[in-house]
Amino acid sequence: MTSNELRRLFLEFFNSHGHQIVESSPLVPGNDPTLLFTNAGMVQFKDVFLGEETRKYNRAVTSQRCVRAGGKHNDLENVGYTARHHTFFEMLGNFSFGDYFKEEAIRYAWEFLTKVLELPEERLWVTVYEEDDEASDIWINTMGIDPERFSRMGEKDNFWAMGDTGPCGPCSEIFFDHGPDVAGGPPGSSDEDGDRYVEIWNLVFMQYERGADGKMTPLPKPSVDTGMGLERTAAVMQGVHSNYEIDLFANLIAGITDILEIENNRSSSLNVIADHIRACCFLIVDGVVPGNEGRGYVLRRIIRRAIRHGKKLGVKTNFLQRLVGILCAEMGEAYPELVKSKKHVEKVLEKEELRFAETLDQGMEILEAAIADLDGNELPGEVVFKLYDTFGFPVDLTADIARERNLTVDQEGFDLQMQEQRSRARAASKFSTGESGSIKTDVETSFSGYENMGGNGKVVAIYKNSDEVDCLSEGDEGVLILDITPFYAESGGQVGDTGVIESDNGFFQVTDTQKSIKANIHHGKMHSGTIRIGDEVLATIDSERRAAIVINHSATHLMHAALRHVLGDHVQQKGSLVAPDRLRFDFSHYEGVTPDQLTQIEHLVNKEIRKNSAADIKMMGYDDAVKFGAIALFGEKYDDEVRVLSLGNDFSIELCGGTHVQRTGDIGIFKITSEGGVASGIRRIEAVTGKSALDWIDANYQILSDISLLLKSPPDRAKTKIEQLVKRNRKLEKEVLTANQQALTDFDEQVTDIDGIKVIAIRMDGADAKTLRAAVDSYKDKLQSAVVVIGAVENEKVRLVAGVTADIINRIKAGDVIHAVAEQIGGKGGGRPDFAQAGGGDPAGLDAALDSVSGWISDQLS
Repeated sequence: MTSNELRRLFLEFFNSHGHQIVESSPLVPGNDPTLLFTNAGMVQFKDVFLGEETRKYNRAVTSQRCVRAGGKHNDLENVGYTARHHTFFEMLGNFSFGDYFKEEAIRYAWEFLTKVLELPEERLWVTVYEEDDEASDIWINTMGIDPERFSRMGEKDNFWAMGDTGPCGPCSEIFFDHGPDVAGGPPGSSDEDGDRYVEIWNLVFMQYERGADGKMTPLPKPSVDTGMGLERTAAVMQGVHSNYEIDLFANLIAGITDILEIENNRSSSLNVIADHIRACCFLIVDGVVPGNEGRGYVLRRIIRRAIRHGKKLGVKTNFLQRLVGILCAEMGEAYPELVKSKKHVEKVLEKEELRFAETLDQGMEILEAAIADLDGNELPGEVVFKLYDTFGFPVDLTADIARERNLTVDQEGFDLQMQEQRSRARAASKFSTGESGSIKTDVETSFSGYENMGGNGKVVAIYKNSDEVDCLSEGDEGVLILDITPFYAESGGQVGDTGVIESDNGFFQVTDTQKSIKANIHHGKMHSGTIRIGDEVLATIDSERRAAIVINHSATHLMHAALRHVLGDHVQQKGSLVAPDRLRFDFSHYEGVTPDQLTQIEHLVNKEIRKNSAADIKMMGYDDAVKFGAIALFGEKYDDEVRVLSLGNDFSIELCGGTHVQRTGDIGIFKITSEGGVASGIRRIEAVTGKSALDWIDANYQILSDISLLLKSPPDRAKTKIEQLVKRNRKLEKEVLTANQQALTDFDEQVTDIDGIKVIAIRMDGADAKTLRAAVDSYKDKLQSAVVVIGAVENEKVRLVAGVTADIINRIKAGDVIHAVAEQIGGKGGGRPDFAQAGGGDPAGLDAALDSVSGWISDQLS
């Protein structure tokens, strides 16, 4: 039975028993920002179990994509070395939301295993929670299983909880017995850690609510959450002991060895690559991009670990993107989104592999040198941190390499270095969390601002310095909360409204509006009089400012759609700012947006603006909205009923609670002002609209006019004139460079030989950084095994540049040379083993610094 057949049989079996087949949710949880990745089938149903969400069905079955690599669920260091550890895996699960309970769940599981999969009952072992007499009775007396193949276990193994408080309950686990030829005993025995008995299914019976005091109260509607590992069960069905031997992995590994033209030696490195390509591809499909924090850093760690194991197998070229096709062939039928995103996934992997290739070899040199110098068997934390901080080596990658040499890493020392770096970062940044973050209230505000710029309301709460008070008086800064308000609270990137709130006795200037749970928090200052709780007030927003915000928000939606049209459907919003004077939009993309692409995006948006089509806003169910084509943001939590905004006759369809134009023509004009990168795989576009766009165009035309005046050329000839000047300047630069290189021959007599190494340390005053680097490279090429140090004084500043040829960096490093002499010019510097530079403010010390180079090198070589 293939893995695909097993997945299909599971879904069909439970569907035939009234379960709704629900698609796998993304690996990035949409309803739990505290969770790094979806790591179990129940994650997408968490709010249903908590009673905070209802579905149209009360029975469900899924095949859920999961990742465990980060946080407490971190299996990364074991992946590839054991039979059953994975970063990415599929969890088959059936769920009951207050419908059936223990007996039906047990009956379904036993029927599927013994009737559908035809597993012999005598090869199965069942465990229950030691206090769960009900489940025990069902298994032994109702189902009639052999009591000799049954165990009662403690809370650690057979009691599940969502957290310290909340839904919880006993669970029952089903194990497969691989037979007496495999070491290990049954669950609960002294040798249970062996591989003979493998858990294949866990049935969780959520029947209690655990309070903060630890007391357990029966739930009114007990539920069921089960999980069966696809890979583990496929191994059982295919008669193999390791998950890496099942058809899915066997096909992947065969494809990998074929593409990479290497031998299938069943090595751990092949297992690592086969596992990691799955995790990498599906994480990228679900919107994760390699980065230096959070989910992005976990992805980067997985990618770099796979690259290292490829190098270990002798692969000389970049290879990960070449493996995407074989994964699509193996899993594309079950997950068509993988095939749809193939080109995007390949591009992201290619970019990341090229990035790591720049530092991998240098980092390995540092690591090899550190290992060679070790007295004991522990790699110092300082070395591990340097590899992480300078060369991009994730800690688990260094630990992986250390383990292969029978070494350990000083994790405590690394953590200390990390803590010190974070302390430095915190000291360098100062910020305030703001008052609204500390205000928690049960008050609910009704928002009237979609239709109205002002309206009456009642003051229901007042805060001053985060403390609840009865009133605000003239000069007081604080917060007002109304029962109904036209003020939009900052959300979805749209900034909060400003304006005024007036009562018969007071005038409050609103400077910002924020959200606190379900209340709109009006920040501001009392300009006159007093306002008390219970006062009837008139709330009026700054309508001109709101109008500017509205057109920027609608323009953001049009630009998002245009980005997806021009760059591809992989583009996802990663952040935004919608202000009155500008808009900013962060999105996932693997490379810079070209000028031609920016022009296309701009033209598409302005085309939709000129169409002057009406905005269409509908309220509909979330599932219906997604089917309608509405874009939902990853990580956002949506209600069952959502607000769907369509612009440009469905050119843009998004879920959005913000305020928008009535017609696209209201935007007037759209102009992109900048594009750049803000993080790995994240780009940022800034733009202006309406009057701000006209002001920007006027300002830039004025700059063009000023340039034309300087050039003594009309605006339409300015570009040609500048090109001529640039061409002439480059010609002059080349002439100067040639002259400087010719002058280098004058210094040949200053070359000395120290223990077979040519050393030269000279001055080239007036030379810029580019000229100095070229001079260093020229002498390195000319002298072969050499250390070259060149200094220059320019505008009372000293610059030192050092170069070391590749064949001797194991003896002398450019960075060490620079460190040794930089103090003499009142400066500091650093760099790579082959090239380093420093700057200083003491020109008088340059000659002494250069004179000291030969002596320092002699000392190092002696």
